[in-house]
Amino acid sequence: MSVRKRSWIAPNGERKDAWVVDYRDQHGDRHIKTFVRRKDADAVHAEIAVSVRAGTYTADRRSVTVAEAGRLWIETATNTKLERVTINQYRQHLELHIAPLIGTTRLSQLTVPAVRSFEDRLAKDRSSILVRKVMCSLGSIVADAQERGLVAQNVVHGLRRGRQARRSDARQRAKLKAGVDIPTPNEIRAIVAHLTGARRSLLLTAIFTGLRASELRGLRWQDIDLKRAVLHVRQRVDRYQQVGRPKSAAGERTVPLPPLLVNTLREWKLACPASGLDLAFPNQRGNPHTLTDIIFRSFRPAQVAAGIVNAKGRAKYGGLHTLRHFYASWCINRKVDGGLELPLKVVQARLGHASIQMTADRYGHLFPSADDGAELAKAERAFF
Repeated sequence: MSVRKRSWIAPNGERKDAWVVDYRDQHGDRHIKTFVRRKDADAVHAEIAVSVRAGTYTADRRSVTVAEAGRLWIETATNTKLERVTINQYRQHLELHIAPLIGTTRLSQLTVPAVRSFEDRLAKDRSSILVRKVMCSLGSIVADAQERGLVAQNVVHGLRRGRQARRSDARQRAKLKAGVDIPTPNEIRAIVAHLTGARRSLLLTAIFTGLRASELRGLRWQDIDLKRAVLHVRQRVDRYQQVGRPKSAAGERTVPLPPLLVNTLREWKLACPASGLDLAFPNQRGNPHTLTDIIFRSFRPAQVAAGIVNAKGRAKYGGLHTLRHFYASWCINRKVDGGLELPLKVVQARLGHASIQMTADRYGHLFPSADDGAELAKAERAFF
């Protein structure tokens, strides 16, 4: 690797000078960059030398733009048969947020400061949740390109690692709260008391099993064992009304049923509309309900009927996922009702979370504190 001066005579007889950086990358390929000024050549020479030694150098001619890498990333997601919902979300992140701002930037020219600047521009007119998701997608785009040999390092992940503390603080601020994000036991009792007909069986199942809305819509009678008081989660219905497997391998699980729910489902099975898909909660034509249909025709009217409303007289809780939150808190705080406290691992399994860390991050703060100082009195007596 060297910096040398090159001189030549132009066709018009004028003498020309340039500074040339001549080097080989970590793969042994030769490259040449030309500069007008010596100090520019020296600066690039030093920068390239560091990157080559670290094995992170990528020549511009081997690199692609962020937009091109994004399209390859979408292609990978399609080939690995990710869910249609997920692929569409990835495409929106790329086309609406990433490509318009940095789509023409080559991956070899993408630096940590450039990524940070991109994140700051996103944050000006987008929610913090959306910014986090878009940045995650950008990191996945660069990671996919890195596996293809189009870039040597993932500068997005470098940025993320340096800001773990900030994300941890955000998670602390986003803790779920009873009565705000999670219906309280008294609110659930009031809702249950006002449930009738098909709405009763559907919402009781959501309340006392913690199934995701997609799993609830895809639940079949063949997966409900009323004799053993359990149900098996084996499929789901996505927002496009497509039947498929659960979100992850952990999503396939067995959930116990309380007696009230068993009796309700036994009665509902006799009145349930016929369904060629064997659905436990079909619409009148035997097809899966849409999520909006469940929310606006069942969940929110049930809240209004029970008096669980906000200052405007509307349903206090918007989405069906709040019932999943309640189920988690109900399992965690079982001692309050005179039951046995469930270990975190059991709660994870019932919710179908892929990892126990996911359950702990989401619901760990709801567990009763074991550090109540009860052992201090006994220790004091033993000491004296």
